[in-house]
Amino acid sequence: MFSMSQCIKRLGQIDGDRIATVDGDRTQTWSQFNESVARMAGGLQRLGVGADTTVAILAFNSDRYFEFMFAVPWAGGVFQPVNTRLAGPEVVYWINDSAARVVFVDTSFALLVESLRDQMPGVEHYVFVDEGETPSFCMPYADLVDADPIADTGRSGEDIAGLFYTGGTTGRSKGVMLTHNNLVVNAMQGVPLMDCQPGDRILHVAPMFHIADACVCMTSVVVGGSNYFLPNFEPVRTMQGIQEYQIERMVLVPTMINMLVNHPSIGDYDLSSLRAALYGASPMPEAVIKKAIKELPKAKFYQAYGQTEAAPLVTVLAWERHVFEGPLAGKMKSAGQAAPGIDLIIMDESGHELPPGQVGEVCLRGPNVMKGYRNMQEQTAATIVDGWLHTGDGGFIDEDGFLFIVDRVKDMIISGGENVYSAEVENAIYQHTGVNQCAVIGIPHEKWGEQVHAIVVPHTGKTITEAELISHCKALIAGFKCPRSVRFQAEPLPLSGAGKILKTELRKPYWADGERNVN
Repeated sequence: MFSMSQCIKRLGQIDGDRIATVDGDRTQTWSQFNESVARMAGGLQRLGVGADTTVAILAFNSDRYFEFMFAVPWAGGVFQPVNTRLAGPEVVYWINDSAARVVFVDTSFALLVESLRDQMPGVEHYVFVDEGETPSFCMPYADLVDADPIADTGRSGEDIAGLFYTGGTTGRSKGVMLTHNNLVVNAMQGVPLMDCQPGDRILHVAPMFHIADACVCMTSVVVGGSNYFLPNFEPVRTMQGIQEYQIERMVLVPTMINMLVNHPSIGDYDLSSLRAALYGASPMPEAVIKKAIKELPKAKFYQAYGQTEAAPLVTVLAWERHVFEGPLAGKMKSAGQAAPGIDLIIMDESGHELPPGQVGEVCLRGPNVMKGYRNMQEQTAATIVDGWLHTGDGGFIDEDGFLFIVDRVKDMIISGGENVYSAEVENAIYQHTGVNQCAVIGIPHEKWGEQVHAIVVPHTGKTITEAELISHCKALIAGFKCPRSVRFQAEPLPLSGAGKILKTELRKPYWADGERNVN
């Protein structure tokens, strides 16, 4: 059995004087980090956190976010990151569905959370994790950690460690329950594939609520990296951070890499320390990766494919395959090869394995597969069948074991690295009284990979504008989920014999020139 707590206790024992975290003028060694975690855990237990108590956080990146991820399991609880881009109703749903009793919040989200408190009756305590004046409804961070350090409660193995919410195909977000085994083993699976090294200086600019950065956090405690934090991604501030801290490793989505390497100030900073850049969450345009290789010649690029339900790493495209000529070329359009310990196959609709080259659903099994969806037994049973996780992605595996994604079985759009489930957007659109029918699809977008596009049939005699509909959606769902474009039409949407809207027909005009149906 594996344990998140054991990972950091080991580092305190064998590498206690090495830098663990740096955030502005705050620096901790691994010995000090263990002490901070034990004190935060003691404070959490004073607030009533015990076995399986959910503790949520809505905040930007920080060293205290990192402490939170380990202190909650140390105290016996389950940590729950909340997406910082959610609309108010979505925050309320996540917090209530998880039954969180304590919520951590920073300056940027204090006003939002305060306005929602009446809608979250199960929350008993709010903790302010920022500097400055503490909001009246919150406990100061200093008071929380002014506690005696406690011994680790011993949570491990199949105990739930983290609860990561992902969009829902039915319009409801699903809480993915990841165990200690899931998170630690997946980090161990990724370490050799991405050449993680003890002492790596890691910059966290990708959002810490996202499972991708959580994976980087976990690899850092497996090998003993040093973690540096910026609140969020901004190109100039990121380049300054790389130069100032001599950063060696970071994770970015392709949109961030594009903004970084095409920034007019890139030549003003020394980025030569960067030796490894991990990217994923959305496909990498060929022009962008070529530019990145040119601008960051000392960096080795690694593409990762995965999903929250897999904790998240499934495959990696190694740096030596990031070439366009020579004997190792030809795999750049793939998502790489399976990580150690993962069985990766392609299944047909009957659940039978398909041979190399044939397209079907990407399925996998291994110790990284989630325990299930919180309070959703039916959805769990439909997603994990006979031990196999059904990803909802369509693809094929070639003769060399490289995975190629060609379509999505689930009705999902990936825009700028964020998963957008069409059903969530459609549910919001249908709440507009003028809408008769609607369908939401992904269409190609040069910068974001895919753009959320709505096709709407208004009720007879009703007139709706694009701006009006988008504004309506923004009050209900996160901005990144809202349509960026809307097409109105009078004729009904095409239906299958079973009465389902034929989105394949709606997509065709937009993807006619592409090699596949997704970006």
